[in-house]
Amino acid sequence: MAEQPEVSAEVKEYGNERIEVIYRKIRSAEESGGRYPKVAPGVAVEDGIFIERDLALPLRDGTVIYTDIYRPDGATDVPAIVAWSPYGKRVPYLLGEGPLPGVPPVSPMTKFEGPDPACWCKQGYAVINVDPRGVGNSEGDILQFCSGEGRDAHDLIEWVAGQDWCNGRVGMSGNSWMAIAQWFAAAERPPHLAAIAPWEGIDDVYRDSVCIGGVPEVGFGEMIFHLLCGSNRMEDHGAMILKYPLMNGYWGDKIARVENIEIPAYVVASYNPLHTHGTFDAFRRMASRDKWLRVNNTQEWADYYNPENVEDLRRFFDRYLKGIENGWEKTPRVRLSVLDPGGTDTVNRSEKEWPLARTQYVKLYLDSTTNTLSPEPLKKESAVSYRADDGKGQAAFTVTFNEDTELSGYMKLRLWVEADGANDMDLFAYVSKLDEKGNHLPAMVLVFPNPGVRGMLRVSHRELDEARSTPSEPYLLHRREQLLKPKEIVPVEIAIWPIGMIWHAGQQLRLIVQGYASWWMEDMLSGTAVFRYDLRNKGNHIIHTGGKYDSHLLVPRIPG
Repeated sequence: MAEQPEVSAEVKEYGNERIEVIYRKIRSAEESGGRYPKVAPGVAVEDGIFIERDLALPLRDGTVIYTDIYRPDGATDVPAIVAWSPYGKRVPYLLGEGPLPGVPPVSPMTKFEGPDPACWCKQGYAVINVDPRGVGNSEGDILQFCSGEGRDAHDLIEWVAGQDWCNGRVGMSGNSWMAIAQWFAAAERPPHLAAIAPWEGIDDVYRDSVCIGGVPEVGFGEMIFHLLCGSNRMEDHGAMILKYPLMNGYWGDKIARVENIEIPAYVVASYNPLHTHGTFDAFRRMASRDKWLRVNNTQEWADYYNPENVEDLRRFFDRYLKGIENGWEKTPRVRLSVLDPGGTDTVNRSEKEWPLARTQYVKLYLDSTTNTLSPEPLKKESAVSYRADDGKGQAAFTVTFNEDTELSGYMKLRLWVEADGANDMDLFAYVSKLDEKGNHLPAMVLVFPNPGVRGMLRVSHRELDEARSTPSEPYLLHRREQLLKPKEIVPVEIAIWPIGMIWHAGQQLRLIVQGYASWWMEDMLSGTAVFRYDLRNKGNHIIHTGGKYDSHLLVPRIPG
């Protein structure tokens, strides 16, 4: 049996709340197999790039972190691009040997999920690869997606801007953790942070990752934990969500204050089931006047290193980090991809806003007698049930489109539900595309078939924030549990994550409701499922339809 990591706890203050935070000891830098070598400050020049290794930076509380800097040899007045994440400042790949799926070759100087210095230095930029607090040889405990991480990044940005080779303009770039860190860093408003380019990153850890719809997820954070090495400890999100399943100050500190961001931003989203909702949400909530959204039809790794997209990002940074008047402002504010599994995707369609102002919301009513979706309300009441805890039971509903139909935006599923044999329900909903014969046409995420655009809900967390909810986007409070009584039938609203997809005439939309997650991605190291949910399901789930039970799927139809 593998040795269990050391667990400890520390009480911290979040506003007027004192909350015990659980930590686990991570592997030391010495155990990293050479990924985190001992601190050895030095300089070198390789292919015209001046490299400074292991520069020490004291943060505002005295904690020392280490960074590597790559910049054009002999150049001054150079803007800088910060790559902030805990995966190692000299670790290009983490999920096996060789390039990531769909990613063209990058130089060994490239940090995992970050900008390639070999590319950017030749374009007149410096790249700052950081080991944040607690990572590698940097002191302290690793912070995950919080205001403290934002303050640390603030200190690093201001230090970089003060270097004698820097022009005083600093940007941030990268995907996943590097994108999430940008929300928190930019929210702290460092004076010399001039632009950000977050490629797919959540902005609310609770609602978009560890407890979507109130359903605790403990597997993804465990995978991340085993990838990292450092000097001390790391917050244990899995243990924290089991200890604190309701919203509190700890989780509140992990909602990025993106409304504080006013600098230019180039935001990239996709429809893969990881960062989708948070990326769109952050783009919408940002206060920046100069912000652009591009929605790709692939996945963050493949998209970020695509040469055409690197060049597009260079034009953005040239405008805001170098001050070059290159016409970037004429770029469409939204460039949208619309998926067409089984056909040809639409890519980079110009739009003025997100969600699209011309959206027409249509209700498709669930009919449990025919397992279909109807555009007209049903007069007759009926119900369908499935086994909740066997990993197989589900209720499926379909509708066939008689003309080409684009659905782009936010869906919402309203259900009337009852638990038979339990006082709670964990519901998973998937919307997908079928061909004319009823065969699934999945969108692909790298080599993984996407089971469909998803939504989920723990029914005891059904209470809505009425002020923030809209007809198409329910917003849950997560402040208390409302357990079910025997034979109690309650209405629930399930947010379905954003999608852009077209159905051709004769093709079908399928809605599946079930008590378990359909896996869309496997751990590239072990081949096992990444995401693991702590479920409460027992007995049977019953869905009521028709009559006073107006169970329906609200879909965003785009005319034309």
